[in-house]
Amino acid sequence: MSVDAGRREQRRALVAIAASQLFVLALWFSTAAIVEPLEAAWQLSNADTTYLALAVQLGFVIGALGFAAGGVVDAVPARRLFVVSAMAGAAANAALLTLGAGDVALAIGLRFVTGVALAGVYPSGLKAMAGWFEAGRGMALGVLVGALTVGSASPHLISGLGFDWRGVLAAASALALLGAAIMGLGVHDGPYETSRSGFEWRHISKVVRNRGFRLATYGYLGHMWELYAMWTWTAAWLLASAEQRGGATGWVPIATFATIAVGGAGAWVAGHSADRRGRTRAAGASLAVSGTCAVATPLLFGAAPLVVVPVFLVWGFAVVADSAQFSTMVTEVADDAYRGTALTLQTALGFLLTLVTIRGVPLLADAWGWQWAFPILALGPLFGITAMVTLNRSVYASALAGGRG
Repeated sequence: MSVDAGRREQRRALVAIAASQLFVLALWFSTAAIVEPLEAAWQLSNADTTYLALAVQLGFVIGALGFAAGGVVDAVPARRLFVVSAMAGAAANAALLTLGAGDVALAIGLRFVTGVALAGVYPSGLKAMAGWFEAGRGMALGVLVGALTVGSASPHLISGLGFDWRGVLAAASALALLGAAIMGLGVHDGPYETSRSGFEWRHISKVVRNRGFRLATYGYLGHMWELYAMWTWTAAWLLASAEQRGGATGWVPIATFATIAVGGAGAWVAGHSADRRGRTRAAGASLAVSGTCAVATPLLFGAAPLVVVPVFLVWGFAVVADSAQFSTMVTEVADDAYRGTALTLQTALGFLLTLVTIRGVPLLADAWGWQWAFPILALGPLFGITAMVTLNRSVYASALAGGRG
């Protein structure tokens, strides 16, 4: 195959894998985007709403840890795991359409199943993309995380376009099936795909002993402390801010979509920057900007949308821009034999941490008001920046030069 033909095939794979991820990730916030109509239709309490959000995160954590402990992501072809998981998630999400008042426990269970399914989608998508790129991997994974970001935001857009809660759920499941079809029919293994290996317990211990993996994961944990709490509760914060001002609230769903979706551009820009200037620097800069925005939110509360929305767009751009770089660092410092296990373990730990802040932010809002709910999220970026400085000074360069670990 000529160089030009290889590049064309690589670009086609980039587009197909990213599109698959975008469509399937519509499942993530399919209920978060329709909180108010669900509360009315299912007679939900504030606690029920929070548990619906937490169920997805917890399902993802349990699924990711199970896949890592079983070596699934290294033993099963990434594309096959992606397709099967996407179809399972679509079915669990569609089953919500059959529920009504009194079925809260079942709804939470279905959201948990959706989270488990997404644990088979996200890491396998990362692994499939990494199999197509060696040079430019940071850009490629940045595009993938950008697609994930836009896909996660899409239910807010669907809701903002006037669909009722049933339409939002149905559309999310349909998009997930479309994503599964694209991955199954439009992608094949890339030239840098790692060979499949059976499960060995020593893989997990090797991953954890790798200092490069640990520092990259510390940075990822700081990032995740902030990210999903911000995404989950932005709509509630914007609504409370608008109500405090006494103005209209119809703009909130579209503003929420834009705040989350703009992170897709952030991930792409950070990926290009990381390939040229270094991953730790790109990640550290993103953490600094997003943490500053979190600290600034009390000053914005009750201000006009023309003041609030631009700052949230900057926050949304930065808050996810670094995400792919933590994954890329892992693919570069971990041994190829357990690349999938390392990626899955990192994401599992990160999503486990999100349970703390997703639950904690509304508790702070109940105690102090939404105005003061977000500044605590800045602790994560501060921790992550410290990890990136350490990684940049020591482990990362030597790991890449001499031997991953």
